[in-house]
Amino acid sequence: MDQALARRVSVPISPATMGSREFRRCLARFSTGVTVVTYQDGDNARGATVNSFTSVSMDPPLVLVSLARQAQACTALRDRPFAVNILRSDQMNIAFQFAGRVQPRLRIGWETVVVDDDASARRTTVPVLADTVAVFVCRPWCQHDGGDHILHLGEVIGAEARPGDPLVFTDGRFMSTGLPLLDGPLVLSLDGRPVPTWLGAVHRLHTVAEVG
Repeated sequence: MDQALARRVSVPISPATMGSREFRRCLARFSTGVTVVTYQDGDNARGATVNSFTSVSMDPPLVLVSLARQAQACTALRDRPFAVNILRSDQMNIAFQFAGRVQPRLRIGWETVVVDDDASARRTTVPVLADTVAVFVCRPWCQHDGGDHILHLGEVIGAEARPGDPLVFTDGRFMSTGLPLLDGPLVLSLDGRPVPTWLGAVHRLHTVAEVG
C-alpha cells in the first residue's frame, strides 16, 4: 500500500472528538462570497452581513439566507421583502458596517426598489446597496428551522449583475478572487500534463491580444 495513503487512513475522523471549534475551523475552509441582506424597517434602511447564502431553485427562482435566531434581521425577514447584495472586492468596510463594527466615516449609497405585494395589494419598498456586483430582490417565501439559525427562503422577483470582482471570505479573512482556474487547462505540456497556471494567464493574454 502507498505509504502516503497508509498515513491518511491511520488517523480516521472521529465524530466523538469533534468540538465546536474544530467544526468552525473546518467550515472556514469553504470559501464564500459576502452579502448584505437589506430591508426597510419603518423609515430606516437596515441590513445584516451574511455569508450563508445560496441558490435553491430556478423555477420558481428561490434563494436562501441563514440568520441567527437572535439577530434583528431574522425576525424582520419573516413578513417583508428584502434584498441580497453581493459585495464588491473593495467593499470590506460595508461588510464590517453591517456586521456590527460601525465605520463612522463610511457613506453608504442606497437605491430603492418598489415591490408590489400581490397578496395584500400593497406597494412596499426595498433598500438596495449601490455599486455591489449583484443584487437579488426577494419576496418572503418560507422559513425553516435551522437549529440556532432560521433558514429564510426568498422568491427572487428582480436581479441585476454589475461590473466588478466579488469579495471573498475564507479562513476567517476577507480576500479577492484570483486567476480563474479555467485558464490552467488551456495549456498542456507535450506529454499531456498541466503546466503552471501563470502560463495559462500568458496564453490568455496572447489570445485576447490576437482577437483584439
